[in-house]
Amino acid sequence: MFAWRAVCVMYSKYLPVHKYDHNCLYINHSIRIDQLFSPDSDGNKPKTVILSGDSGRGKSFTLQKIMLDWASGELYSENFDVVFLLKCDEVKCFSHQMSLDELLSWSYSITSYQISQILELTPEKVLILIDGIDEFSFDPHIQISSPTKSSQKALPMNILRSLLNGQILPESFLLVTTRSDAGTVMNLLKGPQRFTDIMGFSERGVQEFFQKFFQDEQLFRKTYESLTTNESLLTACSVPLLCWMVCFCLKKHYTDDDHVMRELKTTTSIYVQFVSTLLEHHDQSQSVLRSLGQLAEEGILDEEVLFDQKTVFKTGLDAESSLFLHDPDIQDLIRKRSLKFMHLSFQEFFMALYYMFLNEEESQRNIRDIFAAERVKGRLTNSIASVLLFLCGLSNEDTSSSLFEKHNWTVSYIIRKEMESTILTLQDEDNLFALQCLYELHDEEFVRRALGDRVSMNLSNVSLRSTDCWVLLYCLQCWPHIRYLNLMYCDLTAEKLKILQPALCMCETLRSVCLHGEQTQPKSFILSVQCCYQIFLFISVCFRLSLSSSEKNPSFPAVLNISLTCPQSEISSTDWTLFLQKLSKAGQFAEE
Repeated sequence: MFAWRAVCVMYSKYLPVHKYDHNCLYINHSIRIDQLFSPDSDGNKPKTVILSGDSGRGKSFTLQKIMLDWASGELYSENFDVVFLLKCDEVKCFSHQMSLDELLSWSYSITSYQISQILELTPEKVLILIDGIDEFSFDPHIQISSPTKSSQKALPMNILRSLLNGQILPESFLLVTTRSDAGTVMNLLKGPQRFTDIMGFSERGVQEFFQKFFQDEQLFRKTYESLTTNESLLTACSVPLLCWMVCFCLKKHYTDDDHVMRELKTTTSIYVQFVSTLLEHHDQSQSVLRSLGQLAEEGILDEEVLFDQKTVFKTGLDAESSLFLHDPDIQDLIRKRSLKFMHLSFQEFFMALYYMFLNEEESQRNIRDIFAAERVKGRLTNSIASVLLFLCGLSNEDTSSSLFEKHNWTVSYIIRKEMESTILTLQDEDNLFALQCLYELHDEEFVRRALGDRVSMNLSNVSLRSTDCWVLLYCLQCWPHIRYLNLMYCDLTAEKLKILQPALCMCETLRSVCLHGEQTQPKSFILSVQCCYQIFLFISVCFRLSLSSSEKNPSFPAVLNISLTCPQSEISSTDWTLFLQKLSKAGQFAEE
């Protein structure tokens, strides 16, 4: 619990995000939580804020922290008279009709009548937090009877839909979380909209987390210094859940933390090490892990994360002794469905692990079936994509050894070949996801064979996180034939480019854009001072890259001529001494 409280405390300060307002993109713009509903440059105030991010980056805890800070008067007390939190996985458990007033009252100590009075009198002072709208599948082609008043009764799914699109309480404000891209949910939501992409911990945030977790100063310094020597793992720790798991493993193996650190190369390896470490201190047989996997598969295929006692017992699990299930402590009405995995990502991990337990024929059939079903839908859902990534990781014997050897398990040759075949298929459909699968598999020889004689890679318009840059670096270094790489509009920063720099010199042609500005004439952009600083960082690294590349390839441009224009309004208000100091530091950063 302590570790998770530390996550919430850190998120109360700054929320590192990409921010999208009215089709304008601001790269790497960090905003505070109290600014989420602030007006944009045109004075437009968003009615709906979408907080998107990968699993484990802290979306749900951010909402809980907002609730806590509002209740204590530290956040939004002047903006909102009341804040409600709806968790979609719990809302799905309601199968009978009810009103929005009744739905909101189940999580609070006030009555539905009191809630109706609040919603009727001051709807513009109401903030509703909705966690995990991915849990609902809305078909826009299906006509439903949508309620337009908070007192009207309907199925919870229809109430939620009306709330999201503004048919109910159009004056209220919404903050919703999703694992999906903002574009996939924007048509469901009322406007004006603001899209934010949660980035996780900064490097300083990781350091603070380690310090709070270990408490002992000597142990903290020893483990954190070891972490800083593993840059890819340090970047992985930007995901709060992974950071907590890494800390847990290092603390349990503090006498051999260097060995553990070397084992943690991929996301799957972190989960394997965490589960293996937990099992060292608890008697959990293979049958228990198999039952967890069976339960996980049933839930993911049925799009369920909450399980009733009957379903749990049917798999042979003892809910009281299971390490990976917990009671979410929801109201008596849905108490019959009161167990869930400690985190959705563990449900996905155990489903993948379950397929490793099955006989080869059954496992191969199941993998092919879920992949075929997803292709019919036209895209991979978040959970199935995660399962495939875990399957790739578990197919690597070195990755899975710490867990498998203790139970005399082996990696199936057929499953390994099935995952290799799946990756080859994915290459023609989703470049980044295919690269992520290759990274989890972590087999340099297969990476070379998979990428083969291809000479180009197009990742344009794909937002690359720092973790994605490590994935791309690994694959590029195993890819001798790469010549053309398109990174246009990938949200690149100097820091991300620095990660990629060792491999980019292999490319004869590199297309990339760091930041956007207001274009006033061809090749002329008006940029803020902060944008100028960011671009200077980018150019500094590019310049060093161009020099190293020109030595290998004379056709690579060794000189960059770029002109930046600062808005007149910022000339008098800018501390130019400080700005020049920042530029000097940027140059030192590039030299490193």
